[in-house]
Amino acid sequence: MIRVFLLDDHEVVRRGLADLLQSSGDIEVVGESGLAQEATRRIPALRPDVAILDARLPDGNGIDVCRDVRAVDSSIKGLILTSYEDDEALFAAIMAGAAGYVLKQIRGTDLVDAVRRVAAGQSLLDPAITTRVLERIRSGVEQPRELKSLTEQERRILEYVAEGLTNREIAGKMFLAEKTVKNYVSSVLAKLGLERRTQAAVLATRLLGKTH
Repeated sequence: MIRVFLLDDHEVVRRGLADLLQSSGDIEVVGESGLAQEATRRIPALRPDVAILDARLPDGNGIDVCRDVRAVDSSIKGLILTSYEDDEALFAAIMAGAAGYVLKQIRGTDLVDAVRRVAAGQSLLDPAITTRVLERIRSGVEQPRELKSLTEQERRILEYVAEGLTNREIAGKMFLAEKTVKNYVSSVLAKLGLERRTQAAVLATRLLGKTH
């Protein structure tokens, strides 16, 4: 039996998913939750083969849950289920180690197939998108000298700062907690030897050629 955990903030959706999966005969739903923090705590303890994670939740998002769970137990496969087709979310999902990213419009039989494939160790991520993500990571090698000390995540934060986005807006785009973004911004300022985000925005505009 393939053991599955469900994370979705809508109980009706969880019920429907549970009925769909368990009617397949080879999948067992071993736990469910509607909150990110609760799921982050319960999933490693239940050790499912696959965790189906809603991308957007009231207290966080499934991508962060995927990252946190896999940091504890990398054998648990994360399958992100979302209503939104979004390059940023896809990028974040790949960086978080998700094995798949599927839209909620998926047919029931296709979702069951997706769970089986992910449980078997396959990736459901589009190879072309994965390649694009890897290119973004590699492109960091050619970045300006001042930005060499920044991680890929920090550089992307800096780009958003240059565009004038607030921490909350950046958090929404990158599927991170607002507090996490604040910590990243502080780290970026420290690495660049700056005191204020306005200084970082000016520097980023000059180095990255931002016109916003």
